[in-house]
Amino acid sequence: MAKLFEQPRFIAVEGPIRAGKSTLAQILAETLHARRIAEPEENPFLDRFYQAQPGMAFATQMWFLAERHAQLREIEDFDIPLVADYLFEKDKIFAYINLSDAELALYNRYYQMLRAEVPTPELVIYLQATPEVLKQRLKRKDVPGERAISDTYIEQVVAAYEHFFFHYSSSDLLVVNTSDIDFVSNNRDLQLLLRRLAEPVHGTQYFLPLG
Repeated sequence: MAKLFEQPRFIAVEGPIRAGKSTLAQILAETLHARRIAEPEENPFLDRFYQAQPGMAFATQMWFLAERHAQLREIEDFDIPLVADYLFEKDKIFAYINLSDAELALYNRYYQMLRAEVPTPELVIYLQATPEVLKQRLKRKDVPGERAISDTYIEQVVAAYEHFFFHYSSSDLLVVNTSDIDFVSNNRDLQLLLRRLAEPVHGTQYFLPLG
């Protein structure tokens, strides 16, 4: 990536499931010689949540909240650029979808305390995609634990992401529409995106290459 300006020291990549955020975060970390902070995995409650077992939504959400906080709180300086494949605030997106009012009230007490202890990215890259595209990618990937994810849930998640990022203003934001491009398997699309990221992003801007 050409060094035409000073790159952000902390970049977060976001988007709904199968938008490609982990892949892009890894590519950016390698390109920028940055430290990658990966989404916490091995949530012991997640499979049972996807199977709609009672009580699993709150347990799943609190596990992710605690793990994401622990990861980001470890950041002490930005001498080495950082690329995370999640934004801490994304936790709240899912909390509002999945939790009851009583659960959400308890969750928010912990969220407010923990949010104050983690840094805010300078740049967020939001990978946007339609529910139909994400459903196709889920089927193609065919991860056993994700087979129970319903079409309705995917649609709820996409709508929640759209609402959240429509109002997002905490950092510079690049919205990348991935419904018609595939930077995961198409190198041309990837190179176009990397070239765009070699330029500054101010406020909220959009990236959708033509052709």
